Amino acid sequence: MARDEVSLRAAVDQSTAVLAGAGFPRMPARVLMALLVSDRGLTASELGGEIGASAAAISGAVRYLEQLGVVHRVRERGSRRDRFEFSDDAWYRAIVQKSSIYSVIAELSERAADAIDDESHAGVRRLRDTAGFYRFLDGKMPELLAEWDAQRDATVAPSAG
Repeated sequence: MARDEVSLRAAVDQSTAVLAGAGFPRMPARVLMALLVSDRGLTASELGGEIGASAAAISGAVRYLEQLGVVHRVRERGSRRDRFEFSDDAWYRAIVQKSSIYSVIAELSERAADAIDDESHAGVRRLRDTAGFYRFLDGKMPELLAEWDAQRDATVAPSAG
């Protein structure tokens, strides 16, 4: 089947818009989608050309995506240029990296609720709900990640011939 550039561009643009609409910074969303659909990583120059952005914009976007753990740099052989690649297990690593914050948010929410010290106060109810939600996520995340590992292993396992 031939590559459909028009459909690909539409999907990339729509995905970028959805990410931006959900609060993801627009330039990192554009870079993320360009890397996600690339067959191999892209240099900063290639990214700039692909999405029509300045070197400074690309640099900031890549730095943001590296901090999230979804993009990494690979040095090109015999060159001083870096190629940026979307990590194969990017979403998994991003969730694992951020999951440690769930218990911290829960604890801080509980502390704030305790400091108000009035269970009828609307803020206390919201804080206790927030703490409960993040404790729930913290408790479920290991199970979800293990389930994902099993599902991913099952789909990428070579078929017996």
